[in-house]
Amino acid sequence: MKYTCVALLFIFFTQAHAQFIDEGDPHRVIEQQQLAETYRPGIDIGDYLISEKLDGIRGRWTGDRLISRNGNPISAPKWFTQNWPSYPMDGELWTKRNDFEQIASIVMSTKGDERWHTVTFMIFDLPIKNKPFIQRYHLMQELVARAQSPYLRVIPQYPLQSNLALQERLTEVTAAGGEGLMLHLKQGYYQNGRSKHLLKLKQFNDDEAQVLAIVEGKGKYAGMMGSMVVQTKAGIKFKIGSGFSDTQRRHPPAIGSWITFKYYGYTKKGIPRFATFMRMRPNEDNPALQ
Repeated sequence: MKYTCVALLFIFFTQAHAQFIDEGDPHRVIEQQQLAETYRPGIDIGDYLISEKLDGIRGRWTGDRLISRNGNPISAPKWFTQNWPSYPMDGELWTKRNDFEQIASIVMSTKGDERWHTVTFMIFDLPIKNKPFIQRYHLMQELVARAQSPYLRVIPQYPLQSNLALQERLTEVTAAGGEGLMLHLKQGYYQNGRSKHLLKLKQFNDDEAQVLAIVEGKGKYAGMMGSMVVQTKAGIKFKIGSGFSDTQRRHPPAIGSWITFKYYGYTKKGIPRFATFMRMRPNEDNPALQ
């Protein structure tokens, strides 16, 4: 029996997937990861807690180490995670708004250098079953208070009382450079996969696509990239020709790499409308590769 327990613990600490813990036993785990559905009008806003959607690198603390959303190890310095709790935690590795490329450069590096001093692990949930979100939120606050780590914080959650207040808050956050809002059902339980208990709200949609070809530009973009042909995970092919800096046009993404783009609904043919390049998407943090 002793050797069986040791073997199970070894599997827990070495498996490259997110973990899901039973209430009261943070070391009893199964593979789970909760994902948000898109907000649709008609819900009772008073039933939810609202938070800002941070545009960083999603990570999970297993209770022993940091891993990416796809289960790859994250090379954070030991001092960064010192005194963190043994509970698994879901969060976003984040510096500030509009800083995704810098965050990705730090988090995806295998060196774990001094730039990590600018990063904070912003907790948004605990993968605990049998506890509604409102209780998980209070437990997050308790765990962070005990850890007293300058690199560990809880994303603030707050109530709103109307759809009008929600839209006003979305406009405020977006105008300040934020990505959008997240809505957590107060009495909702942690679920594997897409959950109606967790909703995302943004002024635009975004998705990931793989670069298939680079189209040479004309006029002022002669000798540079004019547009790129991409394909989503769903198999939709189309061109993206806007959102690039001149530097990105001179040095376009490699064929086969993945990008994130934003769009505003779909055309009658099912093509993302007004698709615009946002950024490169590291494979280690690419939801399209899950």
